[in-house]
Amino acid sequence: MNERILDLARQVWPDPNTSHVNHEKFAQLIVEECAKVCDLYAMPDGTSETAIILASAIRRKFGVDK
Repeated sequence: MNERILDLARQVWPDPNTSHVNHEKFAQLIVEECAKVCDLYAMPDGTSETAIILASAIRRKFGVDK
């Protein structure tokens, strides 16, 4: 598994000896991580209409408000 996915999993399941996992929070973290990929395609000043639209579309698709 990708190390970044493991890092996100640790944020919602810090103790693997317990069965409590916040699945909703984990899903939100994954969606935000995907939306942040759009930032890689932004202009040097941090703006890009396309990147902003795509990030918003990803968040909307999965019901994650920012």
